[in-house]
Amino acid sequence: MVHQSIIASVGRHLSQEEIYDGLGAVLENNNDIRKVLLIPPDNTRSQSGADLITAWYYKTLSKKGINVKVLPSLGTHMAMTEQELHDFFGKEIPLDAYIVHDYINDVVKIGTIPVEFVKEVSEGLVDEKIDVQINKVLLDKSFDLILSIGQVVPHEVVGMANYSKNIFVGCGGEHMINSTHLLGAVYGMEKVMGQDHSPVRKVFDYAEEHFIQDMPIVYVLTVCTAKMDDVYIHGLFVGRDRKLFEDAVQLSQQLNMTYVEKAPKKMVVYLDEHEFKTTWVGNKAIYRTRMAIADGGELIIITPGIRKCGESDEPDRLIRKYGYKGRMHILDELKKSRELQDNQSIAAHLIHGSSDGRFKITYAPKQMSKEEILEIGFDYIDYEDALEKYPIHQLEDGWNNVDGEEIFYISNPAIGLWVEKKRLTN
Repeated sequence: MVHQSIIASVGRHLSQEEIYDGLGAVLENNNDIRKVLLIPPDNTRSQSGADLITAWYYKTLSKKGINVKVLPSLGTHMAMTEQELHDFFGKEIPLDAYIVHDYINDVVKIGTIPVEFVKEVSEGLVDEKIDVQINKVLLDKSFDLILSIGQVVPHEVVGMANYSKNIFVGCGGEHMINSTHLLGAVYGMEKVMGQDHSPVRKVFDYAEEHFIQDMPIVYVLTVCTAKMDDVYIHGLFVGRDRKLFEDAVQLSQQLNMTYVEKAPKKMVVYLDEHEFKTTWVGNKAIYRTRMAIADGGELIIITPGIRKCGESDEPDRLIRKYGYKGRMHILDELKKSRELQDNQSIAAHLIHGSSDGRFKITYAPKQMSKEEILEIGFDYIDYEDALEKYPIHQLEDGWNNVDGEEIFYISNPAIGLWVEKKRLTN
């Protein structure tokens, strides 16, 4: 019997003592644990509190003589470097404790989502089965406990991130990732962001119920806010039941969704160089603001760290080839392009990253050229010129007046979702 633990507060953040008490609850009456697998997010989720939690679990369990391994849930992201591992999780975790997830070569199929189910949850838009693949390490029965750690926050594919997504995508295989990303894109990102029961979430729920119930998984979920580099954990939900996730969703909807009375004509988003290195991740600036920005408006993305499009060579090539050129364009290309059919998550990403002409998207990169940005379908502004015009260190999150121009500034889009209020009633 897994001990459940819920600590949550809207008006304040949790103390370190409260957090550690909540984390320790799952270890009570589990004296027979000999080997534990920790599954935290990578450093693209730097405002999740997962770094603190992972370090605490490793230190606490290791002191008891328990063998602890750490499998960052990379999904399709590039592996973290040694320096990134040390910077994010701390130097107390030795490098030989880490396992690198390879979503192509290190996964096994554990089941299939029936085509009838996929057709039903997609309201007839998708008529294909989905193979459920996960990292083979999760099937290693020598692990007495698997702690899946992550942040519940609005998400463009599944509606609200984490819970079983950390297993089926973070530690998932190519087919599962491709199929669910395309399912979310075809169904419509703006219909699911910030919601619990999306088509993709229903697929994950099916897989959770039918294929991994016998695994010793415990979810460690956070709900966080952040101000600059300071991360505040307002909710900690530890256990296995879906009700924990639902409670976390409700808290995140209160804390991580910002409603604006009027749609900004201009939004400026800054992407931290340590967290955002590709447009694959950096386009969160587009996903999380598109429900707020005015028709005919402009989104300016200031990014010192982005230097390529994809997290690996083949996705990078495909993104550059097809570009962020609109939903209908990509769906048309998908019908005739075998390479897009084999990489459906790329097609989904390209759909997500386009405004379909509704607003202008302008990148201000430090490490990509004007030609590269224009080629993939975005507008361009020089990085230094953008910083001079929009001095980010002088701006507050939210509304600002810059030389008589009203702009809406966001210092990190990964922590939330911005929505124009009237969109909720239309």
